[in-house]
Amino acid sequence: MAYKDYYKILGVAKNASEEEIKKAFRRLARKYHPDVNKEPGAEEKFKEINEAYTVLSDPEKRRFYDTYGTSVGSGHWQGPPPGQGGFGGFSGNAGDFSDFFQQLFGHFAGRGGFGDLFEETARPGPRRVARDLEAELPLSLEEAYRGGEKTISVGAERLTVRIPPGVREGQKIRLAGKGRGGGDLYLQVRLQPHPQMRLEGDDLYSVVEVPAPIAVLGGKVRVQTLDGPVELTIPKGTQAGRKLRLVGKGWPRKDGRRGDQYAEVRVVIPTHPSPEEERLYGELARLLKVP
Repeated sequence: MAYKDYYKILGVAKNASEEEIKKAFRRLARKYHPDVNKEPGAEEKFKEINEAYTVLSDPEKRRFYDTYGTSVGSGHWQGPPPGQGGFGGFSGNAGDFSDFFQQLFGHFAGRGGFGDLFEETARPGPRRVARDLEAELPLSLEEAYRGGEKTISVGAERLTVRIPPGVREGQKIRLAGKGRGGGDLYLQVRLQPHPQMRLEGDDLYSVVEVPAPIAVLGGKVRVQTLDGPVELTIPKGTQAGRKLRLVGKGWPRKDGRRGDQYAEVRVVIPTHPSPEEERLYGELARLLKVP
């Protein structure tokens, strides 16, 4: 099985800081996100980037990968030493991650996305005392916002999880009787980084690219929200960095209302202007008496 160099995938050094890893992920995720990049192979590249970030953004997983990753790549991996396994619960769908990932973080993971965390229930012998278990349930912002059903693998069993709309980071979803020996399983929600938005409290923050002429003269641009793209009115004379508020486009609240979304303006100019554009920008420079 080929070794996956997660540092190389994200384009960072092996001693990269958490902030450097996060910045690299956001840059690559914006480039290869399936909603943005329709080229063949972009979706697979995005999954690979997400897998690398899943590992390197978590200190415990990162240490485990640094210690044992090359052993998987060499073909001599026999599982971690006693007390070092149990990395179940990375994904609701085991197919989201590569064979390398599943082999490294749960040598039973080929049988299910939650790996050896639940394997004891399948071993022969006296029935174990019922015990509640916890595992992480990674969700995209869209999945958490809309809610619905998601299929996960627990050992050899596939389960359907009902996700309430507007579920939040750290919230737990209970699956009765799906723990160890008849106990319950609690899935703790982990919201995954989004390439275009970030959630803070009830509000969403994003960046909207505004062509320079529209920033000067005003006009309309499209901005992505959790409900899909909408038209945003850009006031005349808008400066870069200004935050424009989209009322009610944030996260659902308990009272039935929603937070807001703030779109930060990024003024863009053509990187390859046409001759006509160059002429017009030249006239503008002369008008403004730019040396």
